[in-house]
Amino acid sequence: MGGRFTTLDPARPRASALGVWRGRVVGLDEQVTRLPARRVVDLRGAVVLPAFVDPHVHLAWTGLAAGTASVAAATSVPELLAAVGAAAAARPAGEWVDVVGYDQRRLGRHVTAAELDTVAAGRRVNLVHDSGHACVVDSSVLALLPTGTAHRDGLLVEAGAGLVRGLRQPYALSELVAAVERAGTQCLAEGITAVAEAGIGGGLIRHSPVELDAYQRAEEQGRLPLRVRLMVAGALLRPVAAHGTDHTPRAMDLGLRTGFGGDRLSLGALKVFTDGGMMARTAALTEPYVGEAGAGELYAPADELRAVIVDGHRAGWQLAVHAIGDRAVDVALDAIEAAQTTHPRPTARHRIEHAGLVRPDQLPRFATLGVTPVLQPAFLWSFGDDYARIMGAHRAPWLYRGQSFVDEGVRLVGSSDRPVTVGAPLRAMQFLLDRTSALGTVVGPAEAVTPATAVHAYTTEAAWSCHWEDDLGALTPGSLADLVVLTADPHHVPPAEIGVRATAVAGEVVWGEELF
Repeated sequence: MGGRFTTLDPARPRASALGVWRGRVVGLDEQVTRLPARRVVDLRGAVVLPAFVDPHVHLAWTGLAAGTASVAAATSVPELLAAVGAAAAARPAGEWVDVVGYDQRRLGRHVTAAELDTVAAGRRVNLVHDSGHACVVDSSVLALLPTGTAHRDGLLVEAGAGLVRGLRQPYALSELVAAVERAGTQCLAEGITAVAEAGIGGGLIRHSPVELDAYQRAEEQGRLPLRVRLMVAGALLRPVAAHGTDHTPRAMDLGLRTGFGGDRLSLGALKVFTDGGMMARTAALTEPYVGEAGAGELYAPADELRAVIVDGHRAGWQLAVHAIGDRAVDVALDAIEAAQTTHPRPTARHRIEHAGLVRPDQLPRFATLGVTPVLQPAFLWSFGDDYARIMGAHRAPWLYRGQSFVDEGVRLVGSSDRPVTVGAPLRAMQFLLDRTSALGTVVGPAEAVTPATAVHAYTTEAAWSCHWEDDLGALTPGSLADLVVLTADPHHVPPAEIGVRATAVAGEVVWGEELF
């Protein structure tokens, strides 16, 4: 009691007392103040909101990257090579040397395989691009790839980068458990208690062929700090001989699909890639990048992508379709429309992950098809200057839209895509309000939203996008008692000026001050 609870429940938006029993909210104010309690805590005016939900993260990747050598501080090729050389020297000869933090834009060009050879010293170097869609390797790794694998002086993108990951992996389950625990703890420090892991099990996102086992082990060992819904790679669908009336041409083994599991660990959406990323210049556009020769690329032919999306829909999955460029968004929307037309399932809540560049004519289609964009506002905080430049003045206002979706009646969902950029929801909310990059560039000011919309993007709407709305995103009787205690209310104070004091899962403080 004695707190300032912002519940995000329209029926009771404010409260000063909240009751918790067996990890769930049992009532607010007069519903609980006269009930017997094992413990009563005076919050002394602390600001409490429902804990944040991040519906698109990469926990294993984040945790692994945190313990990996990085070249993020390098601003020249010689500095980068020196850092790679130091990392190589720390590894036995013949071993892999993973290095993260690579972004060619800081250097003015890509480093080459020949340059990496000068510092590899008999190790296999894998220099991972920050986007996750590319890498640069040394000549010894190139020699291991299938004959004819396309690369440019050691630079591999999309499927080529996936081949390198296939050579490098799998990671040990013990490594993955530690990585998930490390990344999950960082989420708690930012007020997040529930996430959707954006892809396990294949192609661009596999860390092990038995990766789900790592999450199960983490839960069993008490090392899963937060709630996780696992997206599964579309590549795991395979033909099945299901009964004809089931309309299931492809599925995962045993028919597993979205929703299986409990409130701590469960299966979420089917992750389908349609294109690459803007950082790597592989997001598929309808017009070329400004100052670049190409317009990106689709991950596979459009008809193949459509078949996976339609079959995933028919098998009962929620779809999370990665589409960053506007050409990829067309492919995703067309495929989802075809799926819903042939096999209507209006409660599916299909999502488009990123929706980085959305033309004006595409906006109404999101509303008509009931498709939810899951955005990463912090991309433009971190990379907005570059993205605005390569889109040009006429397309820059279409980047990672906000208010335009709201005006169309489309739910606006925020996420991070950590570790690609900063993961803190409060930082992302600030960008939703002012649309200003870290270097001061305002990108698409007309897309700025209200504080309430920004808060809902990381609470109620994020929970809804994961089918979690009955348990998370608002403080209502029966919901899980996942709470974040803040230094101020983001409805009234700029989010970037607010700190997280404590985070609670099921009513128990798991990070920060022991307030209750």
